[in-house]
Amino acid sequence: MDNKQALRQMGQRRRQALAPGGSLSGPLQPLLDDARRVAAYVPVGDEPGVPPQLGWLLPVLLPGGDLDWAEFTGELQQTTRGLREPVGPRLGVDAIADCDLVLVPALLVDRHGNRLGKGGGSYDRALPRATGLTVALLYDGELVDTLPAEAHDVRVAAVATPLGGLVRLSGS
Repeated sequence: MDNKQALRQMGQRRRQALAPGGSLSGPLQPLLDDARRVAAYVPVGDEPGVPPQLGWLLPVLLPGGDLDWAEFTGELQQTTRGLREPVGPRLGVDAIADCDLVLVPALLVDRHGNRLGKGGGSYDRALPRATGLTVALLYDGELVDTLPAEAHDVRVAAVATPLGGLVRLSGS
């Protein structure tokens, strides 16, 4: 088992043992107030997140693992992969480039912006197209000193946690 896989398993076990609490709405509110267009995600299981707002772009997982985007109109559909996705028209993989704030799921992030997700690589495909501020949403204790990173891994610029608030990261 590689180091990233071991860290993913550790992060998932730790998250399952948590009694998640605290809101990310407070730390994110100034960014949300200033954002003209937001890309976000619908949390699955024990993932931290914020409720999507009308007009936000939400991801639609494509068969090859990339992410298409659709505007949230208030309705989500359950997919066979256990995700909840928007039902609106697809805007294309490049739609994320029009967002000035991109909220990203993660299991762990290090102080250089290296993000460890669930291992599918969807956000590593999508984030190079993002031009806005990329913020990983975490629970407290999931911002760590260092993580292994590979050439294809895309860094995030900041993280938000319920108690730690918004933290801008070096190296991203």
